[in-house]
Amino acid sequence: MSKIILDTNAFKIAVYRISKNIFDENKNIQELAVVGIQNKGVFLARRILSEIARLADVDKSQIPFGTLDITLYRDDLDNFGPDMPIIKDTVIPFDMSRKNIILIDDVLYTGRTVRAALDVLMDFGRPKSIKLAVLVDREFRELPIEAKYTGIKYKSKESIKVDCKEIDGIDKVTVASVK
Repeated sequence: MSKIILDTNAFKIAVYRISKNIFDENKNIQELAVVGIQNKGVFLARRILSEIARLADVDKSQIPFGTLDITLYRDDLDNFGPDMPIIKDTVIPFDMSRKNIILIDDVLYTGRTVRAALDVLMDFGRPKSIKLAVLVDREFRELPIEAKYTGIKYKSKESIKVDCKEIDGIDKVTVASVK
């Protein structure tokens, strides 16, 4: 059994709220860049980028955009055995040295994905700053990592599933099993 914690409308509102908070705190768009963590963080990042561009009244191509795959930086690769995850594109087509990076993912839980993403980013250079934006913060961190921008906080050790219309046909967030 699953419980919907964000329906399509609440999902849209959460994405807007994240975008508005980012825009309000980053008025100098020339210093801003948006980077999404594969897989669903990329879809969210594209939406957030579009919304920030709309709020700033600029074309979204004026805000640098990148994607990260953290697979090879994971600290649990040994646990996968022969079922290794599929490696996706990492593309950082801009100089990060003077950029305030907004790193975007769908769910923040232990912090290990974000730790790996930070390692990947640092291989591309040293940005001015990195701030994390997530749709859902599950809490229960294992590392000292916190999101600056959050759609919702939902304290849960149960699995959270984010559906994005780009690949799932609908926007929603569910708790996979409710006890």
